[in-house]
Amino acid sequence: MSTTTVSSTTGTGGGLALRGQKLPNAAFPVIAVGAVVLTVLLYLVTSIDSTIQFVLISGVLYLIGQTVASVLVEGSRRAADRFVTTLVYLAFLLAVIPLVAVLANVIAKGVGRLDVGFLSHSMRGIGARDAGGGIYHALIGTLEQIALASLFAVPFSLLVAIYLVEYGRGRISRTISFFVDVLTGLPSVIAGLFILAFYILALGQKPSGFAGSLALTILMIPIVVRAAEEMLKLVPHELREASYALGVPRWRTILKVVLPTALPGIVTGVMLAVARVAGETAPLLLTIFGTDSINFNPFSGPQSALPLYIYSQAGQPQQTAVDRAWAAALTLIALVMLLNVVARLIARMARVR
Repeated sequence: MSTTTVSSTTGTGGGLALRGQKLPNAAFPVIAVGAVVLTVLLYLVTSIDSTIQFVLISGVLYLIGQTVASVLVEGSRRAADRFVTTLVYLAFLLAVIPLVAVLANVIAKGVGRLDVGFLSHSMRGIGARDAGGGIYHALIGTLEQIALASLFAVPFSLLVAIYLVEYGRGRISRTISFFVDVLTGLPSVIAGLFILAFYILALGQKPSGFAGSLALTILMIPIVVRAAEEMLKLVPHELREASYALGVPRWRTILKVVLPTALPGIVTGVMLAVARVAGETAPLLLTIFGTDSINFNPFSGPQSALPLYIYSQAGQPQQTAVDRAWAAALTLIALVMLLNVVARLIARMARVR
């Protein structure tokens, strides 16, 4: 009978060490420094002149250096694990860098013009070269149009999502899902053209903030429907069954159990829809036409909006107008963030405990 001798290393406690060789922690900073140095050399001998390019090239070189070192010291299996982990972090960095760059650029160019006067004055009587003027009329229009669009789209979308999840079966459900998918890919200008052709031209109505909110409603509906549908599907069936076992009717179970449980996710979907329509310009160009005066009535006469204001001011050759456009863009970002915070606070207070 032959015996096979297995070589192994002995740990400090006298037992067999189950781990192989491992890269020391000091190796990773060294690899990172080497990647930065090589990137600097490439920076000097090539046409690289962007900070984003510098960071990305450094990340790729670090990934290559770490993988090679891990293969030589730890083996291919451990190297593959480190490669995938680092690749995930690099992908996250690649997604965050543009966001941070856009925010930093908008803040840097818009904060200098943003003040109380800018928020409390309109553009009535203000020329492109004039240093005054503000976004009060556009801010009022955006708030009213988003509020009306949400008032129309959110209840309707929730009812559609509830039907698809709780009641929908067969051909009708598949047809509704198909048209929701079609609306999801609908270009925003088509929504504006539809409202222009049907509401303004066919029905003989005048351009107004209400017409703009109708176009935004069309864009909001598929986003809210899909978000609410997925959140309702995530509610455990055990909660429904427990409610049914207590004799609670189906409609009351949906209202008191299912919807409150899915509320945080539904609110997130609603805010995604609001964030999308808040920056739409094409539908508003065709439906509200824009104005430099303050119009508190969205049902009568042309009205302005922040995206339309940014579009008109950014197209002017004067630097004062461009500065107003940057400040309006910063205001729009701050408005969307504020609406997100308020919506999450409401969802937190209304969720099931």
